[in-house]
Amino acid sequence: MNRYGTDGKRGRRGTTALLALTLAGGLLLTGCGGTDDASDGAKDTAADSRGGSAPMPAPDRPRGEGEQRYDTGTRTPEGGEGEKNGDSRQIAPDPDYLSTFALDVDTASYGYARRTLSEGRLPDPSTVRPEEFVNSFRQDYERPDGDGFSVTVDGARTDDEDWSLVRVGLATRTAEGQDERPPAALTFVIDISGSMGEPGRLDLAQEALGTMTDRLRDDDSVAIVTFSDEAETVLPMTRLGDHRGRVHDAIDGLEPTDSTNLGAGVETGYETAVEGRREGVTNRVVLVSDALANTGDTDADTILERIATERREHGITLFGVGVGSDYGDALMERLADKGDGHTTYVSTSEDAREVFCEQLPRHIELTARDAKAQVAFDPETVAEFRLVGYDNRQVADEDFRDDRVDGGEVGPGHTVTALYAVRTRPGADGHLATATVRWLDPDSRTPHEESGDVESDALDDSVWESDRGLRVTATAAYFADALRSPGGDGGSLPGAPGLSELSERADGLADRTENADLRELAEAIEDANRLT
Repeated sequence: MNRYGTDGKRGRRGTTALLALTLAGGLLLTGCGGTDDASDGAKDTAADSRGGSAPMPAPDRPRGEGEQRYDTGTRTPEGGEGEKNGDSRQIAPDPDYLSTFALDVDTASYGYARRTLSEGRLPDPSTVRPEEFVNSFRQDYERPDGDGFSVTVDGARTDDEDWSLVRVGLATRTAEGQDERPPAALTFVIDISGSMGEPGRLDLAQEALGTMTDRLRDDDSVAIVTFSDEAETVLPMTRLGDHRGRVHDAIDGLEPTDSTNLGAGVETGYETAVEGRREGVTNRVVLVSDALANTGDTDADTILERIATERREHGITLFGVGVGSDYGDALMERLADKGDGHTTYVSTSEDAREVFCEQLPRHIELTARDAKAQVAFDPETVAEFRLVGYDNRQVADEDFRDDRVDGGEVGPGHTVTALYAVRTRPGADGHLATATVRWLDPDSRTPHEESGDVESDALDDSVWESDRGLRVTATAAYFADALRSPGGDGGSLPGAPGLSELSERADGLADRTENADLRELAEAIEDANRLT
């Protein structure tokens, strides 16, 4: 079998897991973060999961403790670490041309950045996670027929000599209708501390939760836990059926008071979820908070361990919904990661309705567990590479097929994107990279894999003249990169335009597509340009 597949064709395409095992380079990525019927540029604020890597052999030599795999674009004389903006990013050490990571498809970072910019402030660079900007926009990748993933790999050249942006996209099957999904048991853990009295926090959550209650099915169940200085279960797990009035009464009765004992809220929330756990349904905790813990157990590791224990023993996942102009971004992200879930951020009634009424009910079902991703670049054509974002989601290459190592939970109707900056060897031509995704069947835990690859001659000549979805991805990544860079301009990604040029390109893209989410992106970039 040749490395281009059974039909001998070159370029971007999905291949089978069997082919991936014979390929010289394997690139893997997995995740979730879009919906089934969306076009390029539509935002998915409730994507659910994390992801993983591909089927390449482990490097011949062991890595030293703390050694990184990814690159900023300049090799140090010794081929060792390079520091930029407090972020360790390196050239892939020879012979390691693998990139292995658990997927992070949270979108809260992008939502919070937009809120901050709209208030006339630049976001703290530490809260800007590029992968969350990229995965806030849906893509139109080809969908698989059954459970599992399709894999798409493409890319385009940048204005920097020999540098390209390579995109890896995964998609799950189209989501079924509301009536065809399995029932859900949802435990809402709602912050009613004093800070939640600010407009756009508790009031926004109450409005959206009330609408969601009317849209859930009769065989769904809801429990409500509140927390301020203490935590209280105000509604035990209740089948909706004829009891929607009880749920509405509990939601309408929420009032802000006292301080934020987040630890108590999480503890009581999971206890309530375990007590009301239903077999054969999706059990999930939904945490609604500004994540500004200031009372009781504020130690993140202790709270996180509680979540990890319940996840392992009972399979209860966590969905974190952030609110408020002051927001504990780092804590909420860690909670969701430990709870096999994801985070999003809402600042308007429209955001909240999308999250609670559309995304959450529609994406309750799981199609893959512990999905991992790995990228293998061909050393004959690739000189160096850098994964954009996913800084805290890296996985040891040799753990790709170790199914005891945690990955991400993914539902139907999702897409996820990872972007790489890749420098090709001058004049090199041929196979560039292969991507493989590995996941477990959610019921039988049987492992599966799927792969896709790309050739150097399949790269488009210019990022700005490429497929619309790739342009959206590049725009979002360049925006995040600029916000993380000193002065907010001239980021570290190859071919990075200044914010002024990026604003013009985003504005033109929004005009041509007439897409509301791309218009929001263009406005956010314009706000950032004014502030720098």
